[in-house]
Amino acid sequence: MTTKTNSTFQITSWDEKPIQEIEGAAKLTAAKVTQSYAGAIEGISSVEYLMSYTIQGTASFVGLERISGVVAGKTGTFVIIHSGTFAEGKARSAWSIVAGSGTGDLASLRGKGSYVAGHGEPAQVLFEYSFEPVG
Repeated sequence: MTTKTNSTFQITSWDEKPIQEIEGAAKLTAAKVTQSYAGAIEGISSVEYLMSYTIQGTASFVGLERISGVVAGKTGTFVIIHSGTFAEGKARSAWSIVAGSGTGDLASLRGKGSYVAGHGEPAQVLFEYSFEPVG
């Protein structure tokens, strides 16, 4: 059975560095980010994003995020993979839990989600999940 829930996260640190910059072309960067979650997901996370900025100021990004915390009263960690964009002052990402990445009570966690985040405000997260038999 799939459960549909909501969470928020707040960025607690952001360290972004250029990988490649070419005048008049897209800029490539990497960012190491930490976040704190509240709601259906309670905990903390670390994310590594790779981003491509256009000269118009929009961006596309991919990332891997390890979340350590509690979902539905169960404790452990899991990894999600992101694919998103930044435009008009908002970051938007669709993501899914990497199968087999869960630990502890979250070893059988499966799911997907999305978020919308404006600069400096808590991100609004939609999260659909289930616990599947392991093995």
